[in-house]
Amino acid sequence: MLIDAGLSPRATAKRLEGTGISLEHIDAICLTHLDGDHFQRGWQRIIRQNQIRVFCAHRQRRFIVTHDSHELVHLVRGIDPQSIEPIRGVSVSAVDLRHDIEGSIGFVIESAGVKLCYATDLGRAPPSLVDAFTGTDLLAIESNYDPAMQLESGRPAMLINRVMGGRGHLSNREAFDTVVRILDASHHRHCKLPSHVVLLHRSDECNCPKLLRRLFHRDPRLIDRLVLAEQHERTEWMSPTHRAPSLGEQMVLSFG
Repeated sequence: MLIDAGLSPRATAKRLEGTGISLEHIDAICLTHLDGDHFQRGWQRIIRQNQIRVFCAHRQRRFIVTHDSHELVHLVRGIDPQSIEPIRGVSVSAVDLRHDIEGSIGFVIESAGVKLCYATDLGRAPPSLVDAFTGTDLLAIESNYDPAMQLESGRPAMLINRVMGGRGHLSNREAFDTVVRILDASHHRHCKLPSHVVLLHRSDECNCPKLLRRLFHRDPRLIDRLVLAEQHERTEWMSPTHRAPSLGEQMVLSFG
């Protein structure tokens, strides 16, 4: 199962090399939203060819199933508000998020008593997200930009306002505050803390790994849990048991 398909099928196949997984193994794709860096239209042929099921917000389904892609009708399904089972034994439920006009969705993924939470491209982190993400084994969340770097970037004012205006992306500080809220809520409810906190969607132009680490390490709980995802290389397998996953084992299932 893929979360988003923002790389082309060819680039995805290249990124999967060495994992034991190929495009032919993909049975389902869960989409946070339909921006071009999250769903490449080049996937439509592969989806039809391999009969891959696609799950997205009901309100965005119409943008995938267009007049020239009627063959996708039976493959594209709405995911909210009920939970779905994209692949056998894996339950996925959605958290509604604000992003641009159409919005986006975060995912709570559960399998065999293990929970993974994933959210990117969210203008704000609502209380519903903190509540849903409490007690997760792995937390993956956007930390897109440093405000000072964004303002000094020379980008068009319209783009800066879009990113920082509450329906764009989470700043580093907003991401940090959200993660701390999730950790605090987990502690107060006597739930486990995530073994890894993965920061997603870092801007090349308006962010810096050193700034991120300095900020997130202010909370000692995050020092040994923090993982910075990279745009151009695959993140290593992650397991809270520190067991080396088998070749081809999916990240969410490697917690078993």
